[in-house]
Parts: sequence; C-alpha cells; structure tokens
Amino acid sequence: MPVTKLLHTRMRVNDLERTLRFYQEALGLTLSRRHTSPRGAQLAFLQTPNSAEEIEICQMPPGAPSVQVQPDLMHLAFEVDDLTAFAAAAAAKGYPLSDGPTKTGSGSIIAFIDAPEGYEVELIQRAR
Repeated sequence: MPVTKLLHTRMRVNDLERTLRFYQEALGLTLSRRHTSPRGAQLAFLQTPNSAEEIEICQMPPGAPSVQVQPDLMHLAFEVDDLTAFAAAAAAKGYPLSDGPTKTGSGSIIAFIDAPEGYEVELIQRAR
C-alpha cells in the first residue's frame, strides 16, 4: 500500500534560532509550532505558503555531535514569482544570492541562497 502524503522534511541544525530567523526573514515562512521532543531535541515547524508540507528544524540537546552538512548533500527548492525582486529584497535583509540567476533550458530562471549550517535553498521563477 503506498503512502498517502508527505508531511514534513527534517533538517538538523546547530543554531535553531539563527536558522528560524533565516527562513522567516529571507523566505517569509511562518513558524507553525515548536516543542521539545521526548529525547530532548528542540523542534520547530515552518509552514510554506500554498503547501501542506512543513519543514521541521531540529536542534539536538547539549552534548550531541555537531551538525556537519556535506556540500551538495541536499537542498530545498521554492517557487518565486519574480526572482529579481525576491533577490533584491533578500539582499536588503542581508541574504544575498550565492549563485545565479541562471536561465534553464525550459526558460525558468533559478538561483541559490545560502541558509545557515551549510544548507542551500534553490529559488525558481517558472517560465512564462
């Protein structure tokens, strides 16, 4: 029997507050809830506009090994209406693009912005 839907994606971080600030300020995501897990990890869930899935940000309890994100391990991709306007607004808040913008073969425009901890965020303006 197949699964019925994706609920959330979890990302471990060293600095929960810094990471939450980035996703809220740079991308406009909203904090839907936060709590401490039974194992002592601090958990925060971010909601993305027009999506039912959430992003779970997890900071393990003190004494846990530090998070070491490998380059190009994974990224999140978000659609934007106007990449130029988005990039200008993000840069004004201290979050400049790290790569792009680049036009793809399909006519879409993509760019990347660096999130805390070494994660990357892809931004996609679909072809019109």
